[in-house]
Amino acid sequence: MAKDLGKSSTGIQPNVAGLLCYLAGFITGIIFLVLEKENKFIRFHAMQSIIAFGGIFVLQIAFVTLVFTIFLVPILNIVGLILWVILMIKAYQGEMFKLPVVGELAEKKI
Repeated sequence: MAKDLGKSSTGIQPNVAGLLCYLAGFITGIIFLVLEKENKFIRFHAMQSIIAFGGIFVLQIAFVTLVFTIFLVPILNIVGLILWVILMIKAYQGEMFKLPVVGELAEKKI
């Protein structure tokens, strides 16, 4: 039985839109945060995507810039990939899956 996640102003099923918030990291998060005006489920996942993957992007740039930490980039990429898959699955299942710290921030910002 599917959870009732409310209606979306985008016309996309909320669980699908939640998944799409993570598809291209913080970029799709920004797109859905701008497009979705009503649905808290979609807005939460969009904001969590922006914070989580925006943070990972900033860390990647910092690690590449600081040459002595360049060996951390592959580890960060693996963690990011695992996180990306988990978050997309949880959103598609209709869960308000909150990452530690990031999820709380996202919830406050929407």
